[in-house]
Amino acid sequence: MSDTTTDPLKRVEDQLKKCVKCGACRANCPAFTAFQREPAVARGKIALAQHVLKDDLALDDQTYLAMSKCLLCGSCVEKCPNEVPTDEIVIAARESLAKKRGLTTFHAAIGQVIKNRSRMRMGARLAALLGPLFFRKVPETSGLRLRFPLPFIDNKRHIPAIARKPFMDRHPEVIPGEPGRPRIVFFVGCMTNFVYTEVGEAALALFRHLGCTVIIPKGQQCCGLPGMSGGDIATVRDLAERNLAEMERYEADYVMTACATCGGALHRLYPLVVGKRNPELRSRLDALAAKTMDAAQLLQQLGLNPTETGGGDGVRITYHDPCHLRTRGLTGQPRALLKSTPGVELAEMEGADRCCGLGGTFNVYHYGSSMTINEAKSRAIVETGARVVATGCPGCMMQLSDGLKQHGSRVEVLHTLQLLARGLKR
Repeated sequence: MSDTTTDPLKRVEDQLKKCVKCGACRANCPAFTAFQREPAVARGKIALAQHVLKDDLALDDQTYLAMSKCLLCGSCVEKCPNEVPTDEIVIAARESLAKKRGLTTFHAAIGQVIKNRSRMRMGARLAALLGPLFFRKVPETSGLRLRFPLPFIDNKRHIPAIARKPFMDRHPEVIPGEPGRPRIVFFVGCMTNFVYTEVGEAALALFRHLGCTVIIPKGQQCCGLPGMSGGDIATVRDLAERNLAEMERYEADYVMTACATCGGALHRLYPLVVGKRNPELRSRLDALAAKTMDAAQLLQQLGLNPTETGGGDGVRITYHDPCHLRTRGLTGQPRALLKSTPGVELAEMEGADRCCGLGGTFNVYHYGSSMTINEAKSRAIVETGARVVATGCPGCMMQLSDGLKQHGSRVEVLHTLQLLARGLKR
């Protein structure tokens, strides 16, 4: 029998009872769209979690696999008539399974990588240097394709190139702004730092245009969310504490993220996953959450005028809502800024708020199903006739780009900030 005083599921036991198995979640769950099986949907996972808590279920590979079939997109939570926090339950269930069975080899490896920024930097450098050996260069619209088999990488996948120099290595820790203007700590995130460095450059250009002091703490780490996929909450807690200490080194008015996932971690998941279990950290994590703002949200609040900074050439664009912005209610701000950008026409796609299928390491662990979810998104983008799809998450950028290229589409994928900064000299 498990020790229920330490079982993470014990903390959500009352929430488990709120599910009445009505099935409303089935219509809103992207994982159910892909798998079409009851364990993939919210009520199925809640039933599994109840059995795991009671210790009357064999903790075999199938149980672990069923609990991994969730993107933590929050769609079921938003549409649940009983307000069951399924995402919180799934996180607790994954941690419980990991405690009882241990981490999978894949998720243990993920944890070892994300909690060591030096190791990540070395890996990125090797990937940038050895990329041509393992990946063949195909036309620019097609990205890179796998040349030799590699673990957990499907040979159909289109992969963005690793930057030869990370974003954080290109800039000093403090970039002074104008007196009296806001001081902003920039939480960069791994994808922006190592892959989409142009997103970081756009963010920096926009906030410097507004006269802000931008602080890029050199000791910041991965936000830790990839660890949640496999129940490695110990790594998430460790990274949360280290990032908290690093963000607190500077007095700042705001903590800014240009990655929806990182913003979701700092704003909601750190207090939820770490703060609830550590009262000593809770008030500090709550303070960090209160200061954390998405870049588009903050730009609108600070009065950015896109007629001064952005631009297009009569370009028709569409916009994809990242789940970690949608669940925070941040859907109007990026659209308002894009609509105010000269030469940009915004065309709404069908299902703009539907998950693109990334889901952190879900995209690696369940790649085929991830792309099944993405299929409807790619089709909706193409049907708008847009030349560009914008979004606020580098992870979504990678997923959208992969899906569109596999559909043979030439639609360009850009971060919202790139469109907003097009008219700026850098």
